[in-house]
Amino acid sequence: MNSQQVRQQFLEFFEQKGHVIVPSAPIVNKDDPTLLFTNAGMNPFKDIFTGKKPVQYPRIANTQKCLRVSGKHNDLEEVGHDTYHHTMFEMLGNWSFGDYFRAEAIAWAWELLTEVYKIDKSSLYVTCFAGDQDTPKDLETFEEWKKWVPQEHILFFGKEANFWEMGDTGPCGPCTEIHIDLRPEEEKHKVDGKTLINAGDPRVIEIWNIVLIQFDRKADGTLIPLTLKSIDTGMGLERLCMVLQNKTSTYDTDIFLPLRVFLEDHYNCRYDRTEIEAVAIRVIVDHIRAVAFAIADGQLPGNTGAGYVIRRILRRAARYGFQHLNIHQPFLYRLVDVLVENMGQAFPELVTQRGFIKQVIEQEEAGFIRKLEQGSQRFTAYIQNYLTQKKEALPVIEGDFAFELYDTYGFPLDLTQLMAQEKGFTVDLEGFEKNMALQKERSKKAAAQETSDWVELIAGTDTQFLGYDNLQIPARITRYRSVKVKGTICYHLMLDQTPFYAESGGQVGDTGTLENGTQQIKVLNTFKENESIIHQVDQLPLDPLGEWMAVVDVERRRKIKANHSATHLLHAALRKILGTHVEQRGSLVNDKYLRFDFSHFQKLSPQELKQIEDLVNQKITAALPLEVFNNIPLTEAKAMGAMALFGEKYAEKVRVIRFGADFSTELCGGTHVTNTLEIRYFKILSESAIAAGIRRIEAVTSDEALAYLESQLEILQKLRNLLDCPQNIEKALIELIERNKSNEEKLARYQQQYITELRNKLLASRKTGNGFQWVVEQIEIDSAEALKNLSFELKKQSEDSIFILGTVLDGKPLLSIMMSDSLTSRFNAAQIIKTICPNIKGGGGGQPFYATAGGKDPAGLPLALHEAQKLILSN
Repeated sequence: MNSQQVRQQFLEFFEQKGHVIVPSAPIVNKDDPTLLFTNAGMNPFKDIFTGKKPVQYPRIANTQKCLRVSGKHNDLEEVGHDTYHHTMFEMLGNWSFGDYFRAEAIAWAWELLTEVYKIDKSSLYVTCFAGDQDTPKDLETFEEWKKWVPQEHILFFGKEANFWEMGDTGPCGPCTEIHIDLRPEEEKHKVDGKTLINAGDPRVIEIWNIVLIQFDRKADGTLIPLTLKSIDTGMGLERLCMVLQNKTSTYDTDIFLPLRVFLEDHYNCRYDRTEIEAVAIRVIVDHIRAVAFAIADGQLPGNTGAGYVIRRILRRAARYGFQHLNIHQPFLYRLVDVLVENMGQAFPELVTQRGFIKQVIEQEEAGFIRKLEQGSQRFTAYIQNYLTQKKEALPVIEGDFAFELYDTYGFPLDLTQLMAQEKGFTVDLEGFEKNMALQKERSKKAAAQETSDWVELIAGTDTQFLGYDNLQIPARITRYRSVKVKGTICYHLMLDQTPFYAESGGQVGDTGTLENGTQQIKVLNTFKENESIIHQVDQLPLDPLGEWMAVVDVERRRKIKANHSATHLLHAALRKILGTHVEQRGSLVNDKYLRFDFSHFQKLSPQELKQIEDLVNQKITAALPLEVFNNIPLTEAKAMGAMALFGEKYAEKVRVIRFGADFSTELCGGTHVTNTLEIRYFKILSESAIAAGIRRIEAVTSDEALAYLESQLEILQKLRNLLDCPQNIEKALIELIERNKSNEEKLARYQQQYITELRNKLLASRKTGNGFQWVVEQIEIDSAEALKNLSFELKKQSEDSIFILGTVLDGKPLLSIMMSDSLTSRFNAAQIIKTICPNIKGGGGGQPFYATAGGKDPAGLPLALHEAQKLILSN
């Protein structure tokens, strides 16, 4: 039974039990600020469990794309080193929202595993929650399992194994797990399988977890019973396939085998040759899935947040190929085709995005390989410098440098250790870990946030957004909480109805005030937490139970609307001029400017930018009216030509925004102008690359666009005045540039002549003694580069010589030491420069034959030169 059949049988089984089959939510979590990624099947249903969102279907089933690489649920470092952990995995799940509970969930799980999948009953064990000081032993689950399983196959475990929590707060409850013993029969007779449950044996593993969601954990740790008791189950498809296909590793199943075979066929590696090759192959075939699915869902590799995690996964895979499989060119992107062939039927977003995913991964790989090569060169230079300067019996790579390789060049510690070992070095692990701890502490402080529990004033009330048509409405506060971020306290409010737009879809949240006659509270931001609209305010209401007037900052909203509508026009213009391959990859819309990211693999020419800008302005002056289609079926919206963004989760009923029946039609929940004339004018400020295959345009509209044009006219007028040329500025500038170029060439000749004369003078002034020649002198020179060139010229023109020179540039002292290679066994320029540079209140360094230093105190230059002379003459 292949993986597609296993998946399909699961969904068909629960469909027959009255469950509605729903699609997987995106793997990138954009609706919950507490999670970067969907790390469990229940994430998309969090608000249903807590009662914040109504139940649409009481029974559902699905296969959910999950990623566990950050936070509490983090399997990244284990991936590859065992045969069953993964970063990205499919979680098969069935759900009940206040419908069935313990008895049905247990009975159906047993029926599916033993009657449909035909798993041997004797190999299965189940576990129940043993209880703790907060929660009693789960005897109800024990009694249910006794109907199906021999009592000796039912085990009790503590909170760590059998109490499920999504995080420090939120829905939770006891869970019951199903484990399977995959050992050969002779081993089963020797060792009882129940002694190996939760003991880390890779052949005795959990395959299904049934969570009895019946509590809500508060910030103080207390458990509040939920009115809506629910079932959340999760069974990893990868492990289930391993069982049903009689494999001992998930990496031997048809999910991963095609990827393994491709690597072996194309890159001279063998899964069964050495353990390190096997680990590397497991890392690569696992990680390519995580990266490809994340990109398909709209998350690009980056330097922060979710983007940083995806970049880290991609680089880990590339590094294993580079380090252990000797693959020194981009290769991960070639696995995408294999992945699409294997999983594209179940996840069509892979098929649609195939080309884009490959291009992003290839460019990321190429960039990382360049970094690895740069880091290797840096490592080699470090070793050479170390051997020249130090003679310790036990050479050690400094922890600071090992961390620099890790942080700047992507070198993991084990790669640095391996390279060090090859050179006879060890690594200062304590120093490295100290740097790591400091970095983690900085990150922790940057992200530190303390959030209190919600204080509920009006129960069971969802916020009604009325801000499309109303910017001032009466409202009541339904709940509030305090939040402490970096020592600063603010408050979060939820209202029964609001005119404030919550940040989403790239549009920033509204600001404004809450007023009640005696108190005015500033609304600093509005954002979403799952489906809830949160208002961030600067102070707590004196009368939280009273009625308030919610007032949006009208002028700010006007500018935001203009910019948001302009992004729709820009998107349409890009597709018409560059091609339909262009797709939105991100946006930011605020009251100052708009930022639009889109897929395109080359820089836009000035002509293309002008065409795009002109087309947008044509549509603005065409006075296109806003057309809004509310609550229409998603299929109907797509039939209208509405663009759906990859990685966005859309409801069955959507909102469509249209400007011109044949121009711009998009799915959008944001606020917009009623007519394009309100945008007034559109001006592109910049176009640039932000990631592999992703370009960014920044632009302004309305007041900001006119202000920008006025500022450019002011600059133009200033240039006219400076050039004393009221008409032809371009001609005057060209003439000025040509004169400047001619003068620079003349100056360069004079400077070269001066350098030559100075070089000859210094060579002639050399003193002799102690087996070498030397010059120690303060000179006049016009740049640090000229001083460097002079030093190398002096070295080239002499033997057994040391030149110690000082100068003052722009009021700051500069030192240079250059010596013949023959003298580096006696002297070290870098050490001398470090000794004398405190005299000029500066610092410096370099190589044994050449070093420089800069400082702040030119008065100390003569003393520095004198001290340097003493050092060389005393040796």
